[in-house]
Amino acid sequence: MSKEDSLYQKAAAIHKRIISVDTHADIDVQNFTRDQNYAQADFWTQVSLPRMEEGGLDALFLIVYTAQGELTPRGYQKAYALADAKFRAIHRLVEEIAPDRAELATTSKEVRAIHKKGKRALLIGVENGYPIGEDLTKIKEFYDRGARYMSLTHNGHNQLADSHTGEENGEWLHHGLSLLGKEVIAELNRLGMLIDLSHLAQNSNRQILELSKAPVVATHSAARALNDVSRNLWDEELLAVKAKGGVVQVIASPRFLNGKKDALHKKAIAPILRQTAEEKGMIPLVWADRKTHPFGSDGAFLNRYRALVREAMPRIQKEVFPSAPPVSVEDLVDHIDYMVRLMGIDHVGIGSDFDGGGGVYRWDDPSESLQVTLELVKRGYREEEIRKLWGENFLNVMDRVQRIAQEIQSVKG
Repeated sequence: MSKEDSLYQKAAAIHKRIISVDTHADIDVQNFTRDQNYAQADFWTQVSLPRMEEGGLDALFLIVYTAQGELTPRGYQKAYALADAKFRAIHRLVEEIAPDRAELATTSKEVRAIHKKGKRALLIGVENGYPIGEDLTKIKEFYDRGARYMSLTHNGHNQLADSHTGEENGEWLHHGLSLLGKEVIAELNRLGMLIDLSHLAQNSNRQILELSKAPVVATHSAARALNDVSRNLWDEELLAVKAKGGVVQVIASPRFLNGKKDALHKKAIAPILRQTAEEKGMIPLVWADRKTHPFGSDGAFLNRYRALVREAMPRIQKEVFPSAPPVSVEDLVDHIDYMVRLMGIDHVGIGSDFDGGGGVYRWDDPSESLQVTLELVKRGYREEEIRKLWGENFLNVMDRVQRIAQEIQSVKG
C-alpha cells in the first residue's frame, strides 16, 4: 500500500468515527418545497442531505439570513417576514419532507442522539439581528423556534451594532454597539443563545467580548493576519475569543482565505467560462457578474456559476491550474494551522458558508468533507485533535453557554 493510500484509509476511518459539525450554510426558501428540496439526489445547491450523507457530514447549521435594509418599521417588518419564512422552511424539511433522514437539534446532547440514529442533525443560526427590529421578545421567539446562535449584523450597520463594512468608508453608526445592541447581548446570554462575531466591526466585537457573560463564537471567519480583509479577525480578536472560552470556525470562502490567489484564478478562468457557456448552451457567467445578476437571489447565481465551472473544469485544470491554481482545502487548513498555533486546539473549528459563497477546491460541497480530514491527517493532527476541530469544540461551547444561561435565570428567578 502506498503512503497516499495509507493516509486516505486512516483519514476515512477517523472521519467515520467522529461527529463532524459545519456551523454555517445559507438557505433559500424556494428549496424547501415538496417538488424542490434537500432530500433529492443531485439537487442543484451545494448543500443537500444526499451530499451530507455521502461526505459523512453529520451536523450542519442552516442559516436564517436577512440582508441589511432600511432601519424603519417597514424594513424591520420585511426582514422579519423573510426570517419567519426561513424558520418555517427548516422545520418543514425535518418535520414533513425528510424526517426519516434529518432531525432538528438544539443541544449537543441532541446532536449526539441524532447521530447515533444515523440521521443528519440540523441546527439553526440567525445571521443578522436586523429582523428583530426594536423588539427584544423576538429573540426569545427565535430561540423557541430552534435558533442557537445569532450575529448582530451582516454587511451594513443596523439598529444593534456596526458592521465590518464601515471600514470601506470610515463611516460608523454607533462606534460599536447601540444601547439596544447591549440589551441584546444580555438577552442572548440569558437565553443561552451563542453570540456570533462574524460580520461585525472590530469595535462591536470588542464591546461584545467585554459585555458577554458567556463564551462567544465566530461561525465563519478567517485569520486577518493571513488575508487582510475586514471580514476576517485580527490576532487580538482571536485571542480575546480564546480568553472568553469561545471558538472561531474557519470559513471555506476563497475570498477570505486567500483573496489575491482567488482573484487571479477567477480572472484566468473567465474566458474559458464564456466559451464553455457558448458551446454548451449555458448561461454565460463570470464572477464579476455576481453583483448584477438577474436570478433573484445570490444563491441562485452562485449555483449557476458553480455548474458552469464544473462543466469547464477539464479545461480549467489543464490550462489554468499550473499558473493560477484555485483556493483549495490546503488554504483552508493553513488558516486552521495558524489559529491552532495562536489560540490552541480547543478554540478552532470549521464553518463552510456553503450556498453563501463558501466552497474551495476539493471541499466544494458536503460530499467532499473527508478531504478536510485527509488534509488534517497529512499535517499531523491526531484523531482527538481532528474530533475537536470538526465539532467537539463548538458543541462544548454550546454546553457552556447553556449552563451559564441556567445560572443567570436561576439568579433572576
